[in-house]
Amino acid sequence: MSASSLSKQLELHHTRQVFDEELEALEHDLLEMGALADEMVKLSVESLVDLDVEKALDVVQRDDEVDQHDLQIENRCLKLMALHHPAASDLRTVGTAMKVITDIERVADLAVDIAKAGMKIEKVLGDSKVVDIPRMASIARSMFRKALQAYAKRDLDLVREVIQMDDQVDDLYRELRAQIHADMVAESEHVVADSWLLLAIHHIERIADHAVNVAERVSFMVTGQFKQLAREDVP
Repeated sequence: MSASSLSKQLELHHTRQVFDEELEALEHDLLEMGALADEMVKLSVESLVDLDVEKALDVVQRDDEVDQHDLQIENRCLKLMALHHPAASDLRTVGTAMKVITDIERVADLAVDIAKAGMKIEKVLGDSKVVDIPRMASIARSMFRKALQAYAKRDLDLVREVIQMDDQVDDLYRELRAQIHADMVAESEHVVADSWLLLAIHHIERIADHAVNVAERVSFMVTGQFKQLAREDVP
C-alpha cells in the first residue's frame, strides 16, 4: 500500500470515528431531552390530579429547557449532515433524530397544556378526580419511555409493544370522555371544569400518538422502510 493510500485510509477512519462520537453525543442529549419531557408529563398529571398550582407552574417553567435542547440538537444534526455528508443508514439515523426531537418537544408542550388545564380547574373550584386520569397517563408515559428505549437500542420488539399499547390509550380516552360527558349532564355546575378535563385527556391521548410517531421513526431507521404501524385514531 502506498503512503498516499495509507494516509487516505487513516483520514477516512478518523473522519468516521469523529462522526460516530458526535452521533453518540447527540443521541445522549436526545435521550436526556426525552427524560425531561417525561418528567414534565409526570409532574403535569400530578398537578392536575391534586390541583397543585405551584407544581403546574414548575412544569411551565421547565418547557424552556426542553426547547433549548430541541434547538441545540437540531443544529448538531444539521452540522453533521453538512460536514460529513452521511449516506444511507447514517443519513436515516440523523434524519430520525431530527424527527424524534420534534415529537419530544411536542410532548413537553402537551405537558404544559395539561398543567394549565389543572390551573383552570383549580381557579373555578372544580374537581379533577371525576375520572381516573393517572391510569390513562401511566400507559401513555410508558409508551413514550418504551419508544425512547427502542430508539436507544434500535429494538423493533419495543416498537411493536408501543404500537400495541396505543389501543389501550384510545379505549381509555373514549371511556373517560364518556364519563366526563355524563358528569356534565348530571352536574351542570361542573361543565366549565369538565371542559378543561376533556382537553386534558385529549392532551394525554396526543402524548401516546407522539410515542407512536417515535416508534414508527425507529422502525424506519432500522429497516429503511417507513410505514404507518398504528391504526387510524378512533373518534
